[in-house]
Amino acid sequence: MNLRQFAIVFSLVLMVSSARAEVTRFETTSREEFAGGQSFGDVGPYERIVGRVFYAIDPKLRQNEPIVDLPLAPRNDQGKVEFFADLFILAPKDLAKGNGAALYDVNNRGNKLALRFFNLTGGGNDPRSAADAGDGFLLRHGFTIVWSGWDGELLPAENRLRLSAPVASKNGKPITGLVRCEIVPTSDLTRMIVVNWDNHGSYRPTERGLAAATLTHREYPGGNRVEIPRDKWKLHVTDVKSDSPSQLPKVEVEVPEGMKMGHIYEIIYEAQDPLVHGVCFAGVRDLVSAFRHGVGEGNPLLADGKPVIKYAYGFGVSQSGRFLRELVYAGFNEDEQGKRVFDGVIPHVSGAGLGSFNYRFAQPTRHVQQHDHHDYPADRFPFAYETQYDPLSKREDGILRRATATNTAPIVVHTQSAGEYWTRSGSLAHTDPLGTRDSDVPQNVRIYLFGGTQHGPAGFPPGRGAGKNLANPGDYRPFLRALLLGLDRQVRGGTPLPPSVYPKIKDGTLVSFDQKSTGFPRIPGVEYPQVIQQPSLWDYGPRWQAQRIIDLAPPRSLGDYKVLVPKCGQDGNELSCLSPPEVAVPVATYTGWNLRRADAGAENDLVSLTGSYIPFPATKAEREKSGDPRLSLEERYGTLDSYLSELEAKCRALAEGGYLLEEDIERIVKQQRERAGAMFGK
Repeated sequence: MNLRQFAIVFSLVLMVSSARAEVTRFETTSREEFAGGQSFGDVGPYERIVGRVFYAIDPKLRQNEPIVDLPLAPRNDQGKVEFFADLFILAPKDLAKGNGAALYDVNNRGNKLALRFFNLTGGGNDPRSAADAGDGFLLRHGFTIVWSGWDGELLPAENRLRLSAPVASKNGKPITGLVRCEIVPTSDLTRMIVVNWDNHGSYRPTERGLAAATLTHREYPGGNRVEIPRDKWKLHVTDVKSDSPSQLPKVEVEVPEGMKMGHIYEIIYEAQDPLVHGVCFAGVRDLVSAFRHGVGEGNPLLADGKPVIKYAYGFGVSQSGRFLRELVYAGFNEDEQGKRVFDGVIPHVSGAGLGSFNYRFAQPTRHVQQHDHHDYPADRFPFAYETQYDPLSKREDGILRRATATNTAPIVVHTQSAGEYWTRSGSLAHTDPLGTRDSDVPQNVRIYLFGGTQHGPAGFPPGRGAGKNLANPGDYRPFLRALLLGLDRQVRGGTPLPPSVYPKIKDGTLVSFDQKSTGFPRIPGVEYPQVIQQPSLWDYGPRWQAQRIIDLAPPRSLGDYKVLVPKCGQDGNELSCLSPPEVAVPVATYTGWNLRRADAGAENDLVSLTGSYIPFPATKAEREKSGDPRLSLEERYGTLDSYLSELEAKCRALAEGGYLLEEDIERIVKQQRERAGAMFGK
């Protein structure tokens, strides 16, 4: 072989090596038309592609080192760790007619959300019909929508997307450790699943764990834990039929004397067989990389043998938004060939949190709230995107630190509701850890606070649930539609995304949460919060920081971080926010908080992820009679037509700024005409 021949062979070897990804194969079980073959704009009809994706990853590779317990997982003959996940895709039937971009929707507890948030449909976990397509937004614009299983604790049923993660063991023997489960009943009952969310499995108790398990009770998170005698309750462990070899059983607690609505019950037991759950990040990384580079046997997104996906965006809501933040933080936006995976990510309503995804005996569904799950490892440093110093842990870190070092940082569109500032530590995404100064937000990051909204928009007319006030129907979804298209334009080299909009310490619009600081008015019959979700630095034991193993349960607080909230105007609506048109031109006070009723338990703690909708008085006479300090609708607008005129003007200003699409203006005005008409006597 001469030098030229050697060079050719060597280059071919490099090409094959560079194309390698750890998706070994795809298994398609069905491929059928979507929405009855309906055509979506110039893109044409779409099809549903359902199946599975199979992985084999190298535990020795640098990119896989962050996965906790990966060296303890079983290996195949090539020394790799295998696992698989469910897969669901909505793709143009003619792949060449798509826009070349994949929108990866990080499912939330196995559930698909992208159509609900972008296509304005009711959603559903098995989209098939034209109704499931909503207004067709994502499809009309040519996106290929991808979902895959990443959560290994789910029980099979209802088309939930699941991950079959490997199980760690040591020298062929089961690994054991502490598992802590906090549950908060939504009604008085005697039996409840210990993971707190239905349709989730839990780690199997050992024989010793069953005998020595403890159950405590308290009404408020700061209250004393009162132990319930072991003979007063039972643990039930039920094996679940599943095709996953690592399926977790269903574990329930039974307290014959009853558990009270809204109270906190905490079970601690020894369990065995921890999932190597951190493979969830490698799975998403390798799936998206496989679609971008056309690898994997049976790859369903090839046209004439070539990949059609040139760009990739990650979208995640709440738990799933935290998943995206941790994926980027842990270095998984770099694939095994050192290439960027997601060009852009939209962690939506994640607050400043990470997640319970990648530690021994991980419980990915656990989050952090003011009332419940307050001491789980989801809200932990780093909170912000740039590198900061944490005076509590004495560490320096940032969400984008690793990705920046490998030149794989995505564009980040961080969106959150007002509710995140009260229940998800939202301000820490753009302040220092002690809330003393604004952070230096990197150039590739946009932060948008959707003022006067809650975690997920309430329906209309809103109900109260466990709250003292009506829930908040403020709808931020039109902003998400505009920002996704803005992200796509910027990635392709077009107009940059519009400027960030959020309150700041230096402007005096990000303040302490007490009523005097926020300027929230004293509205008759409305109580103001005396509590807020404020994360702590938790001590989980000596092996937590280095090995991500919990030895101390419950944990011990080593100090508190500080959260702030937006300042309010005279009517209680927030300032310096990207507020939806109906909040910016209001008929009510819209808040990110709501307080629990006495009959719901834990009175005056915050209702989880829920805001308030407090209508203005209709007339001046009504206002004066009640003593309401807020101007009435009559004084503000006079007539319904005047109100709608101001609303439409606000919509057009938002559209001109790039925050709203022209196509959404008419729908918003029509919707508010219907909602506000009765308030104006129409």
